[in-house]
Amino acid sequence: MTGSDTAGAQGAARIIDGKAFAEGLRARISAHVARMAEQGVTPGLAVVLVGEDPASQVYVASKAKQTVACGMKSFEHRLSADTSEADLLALIERLNADPEVHGILVQLPLPGHLNSDLVINSIDPAKDVDGFHISNVGLLATGQDALVSCTPLGCLLMLREELGNLSGLNAVVVGRSNIVGKPMAQLLLRESCTVTIAHSRTKDLGAVCRGADILVAAVGRPQMIPGDWVKPGATVIDVGINRIDAPEKGEGKTRLVGDVDFDSAVKVAGAITPVPGGVGPMTIACLLANTVTAASRIHGLPKPEDLSI
Repeated sequence: MTGSDTAGAQGAARIIDGKAFAEGLRARISAHVARMAEQGVTPGLAVVLVGEDPASQVYVASKAKQTVACGMKSFEHRLSADTSEADLLALIERLNADPEVHGILVQLPLPGHLNSDLVINSIDPAKDVDGFHISNVGLLATGQDALVSCTPLGCLLMLREELGNLSGLNAVVVGRSNIVGKPMAQLLLRESCTVTIAHSRTKDLGAVCRGADILVAAVGRPQMIPGDWVKPGATVIDVGINRIDAPEKGEGKTRLVGDVDFDSAVKVAGAITPVPGGVGPMTIACLLANTVTAASRIHGLPKPEDLSI
């Protein structure tokens, strides 16, 4: 019986602490950045924000703060919501050519008049630290070196830490988005898991989930997966971040929950990520890791094995 099986049988899953894991990852990033500085290279991350979406502004500010804290250069470009597509593409072209910029991130969502696919695919694939460019998507799908979407990368790093060798495990990914579901499945295939992608039209979704040694929930539906869909001892990665009413906190109050019903699943799983405090903190940390990986490749330095796939 594995450690996860034991935990599940005892009815108290281990909590996978994403905050602590992200803190450790940032420490490794800082160490890599210090070694690169000795060779005259300082990774630089450029973030482009179009418009004044409050959530995006907070997120961008957090990215800039963590970038600088790890010893890297941070370049912020804040554009008005009515910025033309031509002007945005011209900025990206300049960042593509800037030798101090190794990672480029255009904060999504973009205003409706801008073509997100066109904008993302205008980024130099070597600097596409979000992992959304069609070239990086194709490289991942064909098993080649790619910059990988940050959230799935964070999930994989935590799974490796929790389980070690993933080879031969049954993995179910609930959700088929381009940002999480599809790249997560590709990463698990690279780890020699047997992978099933499930979604809203999957027949008997509960039965499919119950066959999973690794269950990744990324559908954006609050508490959709109950505990009796979880295989005893399974490792559950809950990517969902949903805000629901919390009348127990007072009128009009809300709270964050995942796609998994944590209270019932924690009694069955071997290990589980909480919401908040699980996958969420890993996203920015993996963005910084991707920037270090991109800078290493651009300058021909050794690949940081502990930061990437």
